[in-house]
This record gives sequence, structure tokens and C-alpha cells, in this order.
Amino acid sequence: MKLNINMFYSPAVRWLERGLALAMLVGVLIAAVNGGITMSQMDWTAKETFYELIYRVLLLVIGLELVRMLVTHSLAAVLELLAFVIARKMLKPDLTSLDIILSVIAFVVLLGGRRYLISRTCYSSGELEDGRTCNGEKDQP
Repeated sequence: MKLNINMFYSPAVRWLERGLALAMLVGVLIAAVNGGITMSQMDWTAKETFYELIYRVLLLVIGLELVRMLVTHSLAAVLELLAFVIARKMLKPDLTSLDIILSVIAFVVLLGGRRYLISRTCYSSGELEDGRTCNGEKDQP
């Protein structure tokens, strides 16, 4: 009797990814609560506080996008995650001109990837007409 390793490997990896996504979600929630406490104690008349708020919010969004990427396995989720990472990097006040140029180029490449690598049906609904998901797998009830 031949043992099919893919029968055990694929579900095990999926469950491990879901476990990592759950751990990441718990971490994001804890970071949001701690960040809220820290932000409430800061001086809101200083512009550095606003930069800190943007920095923390984008970090939470990146964490949530990472959770979504681990659960959905879609190219759209990966591109959105990378877009938020680039946006967060570009909002730092101490950027050099080379950092800005490279960030803009990376963002343009991401937009091109979104335009030419992802069909409209995959990006908007996450599912193709015949029941397959964007990564080619058949949806299972």
C-alpha cells in the first residue's frame, strides 16, 4: 500500500499557517491596546506624536495584511502587504533622496504587478467564475 505524503503534508501546512495567522492576530490586538495606552499619554501638540500615530497604525495594518496573506494565499494580499510596507517606509521623516526614489520605483512595480499579473475578477472577488480561487485551487464546500 502506497502512502501519499501530499495527503498529510498539505493539510498540516495549512493548519500551521492558520495557527501562525491566529498568533499574529493576537499579537496585533495586543500591540493595538498597548499602542493606544502609549499614544494616550503622549503630547498631542507635538508633530512627532502624529508621526508616531501614523507609524503605529501602519504597523498594525501590516500585521493584519500579513494575517490575511497567510489565510487567503492570494497574490493580491501579497501585493497589498508590500504596498503598506513601502508606504510605511516612505512616511519616515529621515529619508534620503535615494530612499524616496527606490520606494517610488518599488511602488510603481507593485502597481504594474497588480495591473498585469492579477485579473480583475481575482482582485475584486477573490474567486473565478468556475468556482476556482485566484491561486487555481478548486473551492471545497
